[in-house]
Amino acid sequence: MSRLIMALDQGTTSSRCILFDRDAKIVSLAQKEFQQYYPQPGWVEHNPREIWSSQLSVATEAMAQIGAQASDIAAIGITNQRETTIVWDRATGEPVCNAIVWQCRRTAEDVEKLHEKGLDETIKAKTGLVPDAYFSATKIAWILDHVEGVRARAEAGDLAFGTVDSWLIWNLTKGKVHATDLTNASRTMLFNIHERCWDKELLDIFRIPSSMLPEVYPSGHLFGTTDPFLLNGEIPIAGCAGDQQAALFGQCCFREGEVKNTFGTGCFLLMHTGEKAIRSEHGLITTIAAGTDEKPRYALEGSVFVAGASIQWLRDEMRMIKTAAQSEEYATAVPDTAGVYVVPAFTGIGAPYWNPYARGMAVGITRGCKKEHYIRAVLESIAYQSHDVIRAMEQDAGTSLKELRVDGGASANNFLMQFQADIVDATVWRPKCIETTAMGAAYLAGLTTGFWRDEAELLQKEQIGRKFTPTMEKARRAELLQGWQRAVKAALAWAE
Repeated sequence: MSRLIMALDQGTTSSRCILFDRDAKIVSLAQKEFQQYYPQPGWVEHNPREIWSSQLSVATEAMAQIGAQASDIAAIGITNQRETTIVWDRATGEPVCNAIVWQCRRTAEDVEKLHEKGLDETIKAKTGLVPDAYFSATKIAWILDHVEGVRARAEAGDLAFGTVDSWLIWNLTKGKVHATDLTNASRTMLFNIHERCWDKELLDIFRIPSSMLPEVYPSGHLFGTTDPFLLNGEIPIAGCAGDQQAALFGQCCFREGEVKNTFGTGCFLLMHTGEKAIRSEHGLITTIAAGTDEKPRYALEGSVFVAGASIQWLRDEMRMIKTAAQSEEYATAVPDTAGVYVVPAFTGIGAPYWNPYARGMAVGITRGCKKEHYIRAVLESIAYQSHDVIRAMEQDAGTSLKELRVDGGASANNFLMQFQADIVDATVWRPKCIETTAMGAAYLAGLTTGFWRDEAELLQKEQIGRKFTPTMEKARRAELLQGWQRAVKAALAWAE
């Protein structure tokens, strides 16, 4: 009887493979970084072949570490960087150009043209998304219009488009399966999240042939089996979800109103909204949540552009700390920030403000400001930004947050987690295993194949590492938030 589930976690800077046992514990992990390409300012690319080779090599390595055979693996779950766009030849499997990464801003002017044509409302109503270069549609259109001969080949039905999950499924099955799941499809700006299908009107707007598109299935689904020569046996591919939806599932946020925050380079907050696709009036996006059946599930999502990246900035550019972990030591060496606020709007401000022209701001500095105050202010800014997204979610959903589940690298910072609990006035739960993105992919594959019985069994396996409860007085919280709002206004004023 197969004893393991394999999670393929294909991220923006590295490919990873994690093997989980029946207790949802990690038994093997392998990781490999791959190259980032910046051909012009604001452009970001990956080599699709390198994405595939790095992912296959870590899968082989994770198995070899513990002597696992294909027969030991019940199923594979895939989670991936979202929105990144790959177009390849159906006959040869050869990409027509490098992948255009979600971070790439080359199509920002194309998005401006959508605004000028008054198409914002049409796109938002169908997709739940705010039109932006972030999503896949304008990236596909750019490839069709700028890579020589590609449009004719696409219109002849010779080319396939996929986000990274589709590319991996195609290669794992040696071209037998061209598919994606609902969560990844919902990030393309081409998918109608209410009718749950590719939208003809949107395909016409972006001039994208429907023949390029993958089949769309629930996140928990038997997509196919691996080619037997890749991992020395056929393994079912039974789960697939974009990274943030996978993390929501991995945190066992199965019910309406449950919220998780991934503290990575940025912060990604998702609130499960059940079967209701709630239209945001407060700067968030509506997206599809992962599930193992055809039942509709939705989430509200807000992105904070700079979170853990601000700690890296303190370390690498400002050279105030030698390691990220040191930030906690400095922050707890002082009782407060001495009135200092830092707004890390290095690339504009994301949800709920959405101002790409805002820039970083440090305010309230006096002669008494020390390095410790400044470092603490940077850490606090991560919690403040998350607070603003949570309050927007509460307004949109008409509910109040009772607890927040956290994961990601910066969630290991105990000072930050306690301040987050204090500033949102809610309990913060950090799991023992913060690899919740990979765990979500594993859970989807395991439920689909019967490795785990149901969601109730997964809830029993959940292990809380630490709980942070709010201790801050109401008046102090209000005072701090008032100062933060003034600091944000200063950053936004810079953009005027």
